[in-house]
Amino acid sequence: MNIVLTGGAGFIGSHVCAELLGRGARVAVIDDFNDFYDPLLKRENVKAFIDNPAFRLYELDIRDGDSVREVFRKERPDAVCHLAARAGVRPSIEMPLLYEEVNCVGTLNLLEASKDARVKNFVFASSSSVYGVNSKVPFSEEDPIVCPISPYATTKRAGELMCFTYSHLYNIPVTALRFFTVYGERGRPDMAVAKFTRLVWEGREIEVYGDGTAKRDFTYVGDIMDGVVRSINTPSKYEIINLGGSKTIDVNGLIALVEKSLGKKAKVKYSDPAPGDVPLTYADVSKAKRLLGFDPKVRIEEGVERYVKWFLEHT
Repeated sequence: MNIVLTGGAGFIGSHVCAELLGRGARVAVIDDFNDFYDPLLKRENVKAFIDNPAFRLYELDIRDGDSVREVFRKERPDAVCHLAARAGVRPSIEMPLLYEEVNCVGTLNLLEASKDARVKNFVFASSSSVYGVNSKVPFSEEDPIVCPISPYATTKRAGELMCFTYSHLYNIPVTALRFFTVYGERGRPDMAVAKFTRLVWEGREIEVYGDGTAKRDFTYVGDIMDGVVRSINTPSKYEIINLGGSKTIDVNGLIALVEKSLGKKAKVKYSDPAPGDVPLTYADVSKAKRLLGFDPKVRIEEGVERYVKWFLEHT
């Protein structure tokens, strides 16, 4: 199978790339190595793939539609896994136009190229952020999406809708995966588990927005990778599917797990809640289990231990 994988040098993308190559797929990665976080970390992520004859790397911006179409003409993909995006709630409030351009125009470019290439499956990385302030828990794909509270969330919902339009008009099979707070080895340095681990290890202060009782459904990257690969191998006409750990922990509890794994005490400063943050995320994964056989196996306690071990080996 020939696969175009956008964002393949990133945190989740590099795990997906390794798994696909291990299964014998040909993988063409599109990544612009932008400076949202240190590009050297992303280059390190793909170093192991460079000499693999089944791997291709295209360093380009998905906002460049002509370059995207040229990759598709060369690679003739059977499937597309679109993980590339500007991520993060808080930065999107500061740079909404950039998020709109990358996440919406970029996705549209990928869909246009997929239409022309007649791809057999298109997997789109969405986000639990689309649920916004959702009063019903756990969050179900059937819940109405009427109150996203950040530009990031809005762009991800827009991507889902554009995917539906292309599925409807051009019969492109599409699966939109709503990721719930992914963490693990090679994790983005701005995300909670990675950020808290480094701050505690270095004896620096953790700033917690709010009182630490906000809860998140953390999902280990190995479980997310498994769900993504299952989606690539399981085309559907159009589905939205949650991928989460289906278990919540509050911020204070997460800090305690990091302290335990490192054997060091955290310095914590509490401040006002941040705009765009939601008090709770919690995934109903029954649809993922039914359609994909998805079954998250790594609980947060074990996952934090795995991440901290990896961190100490790479510090």
